[in-house]
Order: sequence, then structure tokens, then C-alpha cells
Amino acid sequence: MKRIHWIAIISLVLYACGKKDVISTFFAGFETPANFPQPVYRMADNPVTEAGFILGRKLFYEPRLSRNNTISCGSCHIQSSAFTQHGHDVSHGIDDRLGTRNSPPIMNLAWMPAYMWDGGVFDLDLQPVAPITNHVEMDETIQNVISKLKAHPEYPGLFKQAFGTEDITNARMMKAFSQFMIMCISSNAKYDSVMRRQGGVTFTQQEQAGYALFQQKCSNCHTEPLFSNNSFRNNGLSISAVNDEGRYLATLQPTDRYKFKVPSLRNLAYTAPFMHDGRHLTIMGVLNHYTDNVQQTPNLDPLLQQNGTLGIALTDAEKAQLLAFLNTLNDKTFVTNKLLAEQ
Repeated sequence: MKRIHWIAIISLVLYACGKKDVISTFFAGFETPANFPQPVYRMADNPVTEAGFILGRKLFYEPRLSRNNTISCGSCHIQSSAFTQHGHDVSHGIDDRLGTRNSPPIMNLAWMPAYMWDGGVFDLDLQPVAPITNHVEMDETIQNVISKLKAHPEYPGLFKQAFGTEDITNARMMKAFSQFMIMCISSNAKYDSVMRRQGGVTFTQQEQAGYALFQQKCSNCHTEPLFSNNSFRNNGLSISAVNDEGRYLATLQPTDRYKFKVPSLRNLAYTAPFMHDGRHLTIMGVLNHYTDNVQQTPNLDPLLQQNGTLGIALTDAEKAQLLAFLNTLNDKTFVTNKLLAEQ
């Protein structure tokens, strides 16, 4: 056999082996990171498969889910920004309509019992309905979306691979979405390597000092290792011009006015601006809020009004230490993972 043929065969084998490695890595399916708790998402009701994940990923980046076929989930949840809409204080949707809240990250959703800033959706398998039907986000109906997918040359086959038949239903579409979204796991920051004692990685002196401060002054709400306890709190922001009343809009309980979900502190290097309405452009701006600008608004969290003083006491040196620690929560592998990117 000619040498060039052997080269071609060897190259094909190496490609196939490489492809097999990628698939076998994926086929591990959903795995709980070693330093994470067990997820709250009901895995047994919707086990992740390769075909289901691929379908969910395609749907996530599919602009046909919007009224005029221009906006996908990935438009407001950009991977390089840890699946937020980087640079926008509030979300920009169809026809460049403005929402009232900052796009939250698609990250570690399997550990969340409720979704969105006000917790108005408590089942991940229902969550995509909200942006699809919201008039300032995608402004479409589920019925129209299903009709578009049925008319598409690829989707019937993709649904068959994922679910056994070509039937395209809302329930199947939502389950595929979930299979993609729960695989958006961020667990490979420096912090994780330190906690898992991998490769001798340790905190610097500045990071360790920041970690100690974090545990003392921040961890009640931003609980490790997910860096959120998923509670809803009023963190002392001044009331916005649109008077967003937060969780009250979902529960109608007066005690929930101006409470918003505690966000994770992971990947802050990629997710600016911050707070539910994106009012702070930098992490230092957030720290300055807690030291100098906490407002006495209805239902202000008790942790921010202790001993007759509003806010959290931090010196400039302590802020620098906290910032050093927070930077250990940035996960570059998450924002560059090709499995999560549009294909």
C-alpha cells in the first residue's frame, strides 16, 4: 500500500479515536463535582443523554424561538460572559426592547430550587417558557415555536434521536433545554482546585486573607461552594426608577418587597455589570455599596443593619483582599468549553 494511503488511514483512526474520547467524556453525563452538594434537579425524570444534550444546545442557540427569528436564548446568555449579556445593565430582547433586569448567568442551575431574580419559576423544565413568551424578550408563542420546529428539516430527526420518535412537543422541548442547561457546570476555578487539593494549588497570602474575610462577612448569603444560598434578600439598593419590587411580584407577600435572589459570586470577571438591574459596573462598586451606600428600604436584610449601623464595615485593604479572593472564583474553562458553544 502506498505511504500516502497509510497516512490517510492513520489520520482517520486518530480522528476517530479523538472523537470517541470526546463522546466518552460527554457520556459520563451529569456528574456532581467532588466539592459540590447533590443537585436538587430531578435527574431521574430527565436523564442527560448525548442526543438530548445536542438537541437542547441547538434549541438554546435557535433564533426561530423568537417572533421574528432574530433572538435566541444565547443572545442574552453569551458563553464568553458566563452566559450573561455582558455590558448591558438590563436585557436587550426582540426589536431591541429593553427589559427591567440584568440577564442572570446560565450556570450550576441543577443546584437551584427556583429561577430568575424573583424566583417566579420553580421548575427548570418550565423556565424557558418565560423568555420565549415575554413581549420584551422573544415575544413568541409556544405553539408557533413548535410549528417552526416541525417545518425545519433537522429538528424532527433530532427529536427522534433524543426521544425515540419525531413528535415535537412542548414537554420534550423543555426537557431538551434542561439537559443542556444542567450541563452548564462551572466548577473548575482556582478555588475549586484548592478545595479539592489538586496539583498542589494554594491561595496566595492576599487570597487567603480575602477568603477569611469572605467567610466572616459574606458567607451567610453567598454560601460555598456555589456561593449563593438561593435565598431572596433586600441588600439595601435604592429603589429604582421603575420601582421593581422583586420577589413581591411573584408571591404578593408584603414581606417580599424589594427582595431579589442572592446571585452566585462565581465568574464575576465575566459577568459585569452587577445587581438585578446592572447598576454597578465593577466589583469594587459593589463592595463600595455595602460599605457606604446601603439604604434603609422596606424589608432591608437584618444582616445589613446591625448595632444601629447600615452596611458592612470594610477597609480599603480588606476590599482589595476580598477582590483577590473573588478572582479565584473565575472559571476560564467554563467560558471556553466548546461543548457548550454554538455548533
